[in-house]
Amino acid sequence: MSNKINQSLLFLKKLKKLPISADNVSCLLTTKAFKTELFKQIQSATKRIYIAALYLEADEAGNEVLEALYAAKDRHPEMDIAICIDFHRAQRGLIGSEKGGDTNTTWYQKVAALKGQGVKIFGLPVKRKELFGVQHLKGFIFDDIVFYSGASINNIYLNQQERYRFDRYWIIQDQALADSMVDYLQNIIIDSDAVVELNSEKVPRFNELKKEHKTLSRNLKSSGYKFEHTKTDGLAIRPLTGIGSSKNILNKVIRAVFESTEKELILFTPYFNLPTVLARDISTLLKRNVNITIVVGDKTANDFYIPEDQPFKTIAALPYLYEVNLRNFAKKHHTSILQGNLKLHLWKHDTNSFHLKGVYSDHRYSLLTGHNLNPRAWRLDLENGLLVDDPEQKLASLMDAELANILEHTRLITDYKQIDDLTTYPEKVKQLISRLRRIKADKIIKGII
Repeated sequence: MSNKINQSLLFLKKLKKLPISADNVSCLLTTKAFKTELFKQIQSATKRIYIAALYLEADEAGNEVLEALYAAKDRHPEMDIAICIDFHRAQRGLIGSEKGGDTNTTWYQKVAALKGQGVKIFGLPVKRKELFGVQHLKGFIFDDIVFYSGASINNIYLNQQERYRFDRYWIIQDQALADSMVDYLQNIIIDSDAVVELNSEKVPRFNELKKEHKTLSRNLKSSGYKFEHTKTDGLAIRPLTGIGSSKNILNKVIRAVFESTEKELILFTPYFNLPTVLARDISTLLKRNVNITIVVGDKTANDFYIPEDQPFKTIAALPYLYEVNLRNFAKKHHTSILQGNLKLHLWKHDTNSFHLKGVYSDHRYSLLTGHNLNPRAWRLDLENGLLVDDPEQKLASLMDAELANILEHTRLITDYKQIDDLTTYPEKVKQLISRLRRIKADKIIKGII
């Protein structure tokens, strides 16, 4: 075993973790089950509900969730209910929608004017503009239960109508873990003077928060989840958070999981645009004959895909840019694909979309996360995740069931030529990508998507 593998394994083993019981861990497999469980937990909670997500959308599903939270507050007036979302994202509509008019924030304010502010909605400005970084922490905490998913709250994530956005849905009942995640949201996020209540009568503009934001930025880079460490050699979990900087422990753990893998690595990402360091790690693993499985959404299962029979918008080129990356990657590692060491699975199910993130390694380490494994998540966004250490494979059946369910709607790429190339793209997409390449803007774009 090489020194690099030994060092990474030692780093992962020495990480402080919380012991958990396999009996208190479960996994859901569908968006419908996610929605059912979400409302069940809101109904059952009595002490606290904390939600971290990118956004709470002003649509039917968002309204249903907010109504349920207010009803929970009515049942238990002393309950602490807080939603932490991105400050900038809350003050615009969906990408591609018309500008002006009501936003998510104005909706929160209208609801609060009618029902009060018993449900607090906090906006976190990670950077001065959304383009340069967002609040991407994930997780729903109900009393002592952590319901971890990369999902935000809107119609498609909750399968409210005919389409769904597929994610991961893990439930862990553990007071220490829940306390740790709530403590971070309270002390680092909510207590910051740069974080504002979006359902208050007046929401300040970012320019009014510049001084406070500098302090918040320093705190985000230097802080993390805190908990009482109990030594354990069995099933354990480590909550992680990170943003940019050399102190980003989440990024360090991701790299250590990659580097320590001896037999098999499995990763999920909706947007194929690996950070350079992870692309190099994969190349190194393949040279060591490690088996790698990558599950990525087909371009038509991308959030930003627009069918060719609908009006073209610039944002619709993104899925094609990701596919260009995937084809180049597959071409580079064509020999590994032919030998069976590298398996690329493209997920596609009707008109639904794919939003899974995470890593499995050697049937021991599993990362539940909202981290997209791309340059944006690596350098710009505030991310979190849960590293599960399962040396005795007590959760193997759950992991296997989740993986089988994910792979059900995938096709295996056995030759890089099976992936569409530029010549097959719609004319407007071809023109845009060609223009980006000509002015060498494609590399800049890859750094922020």
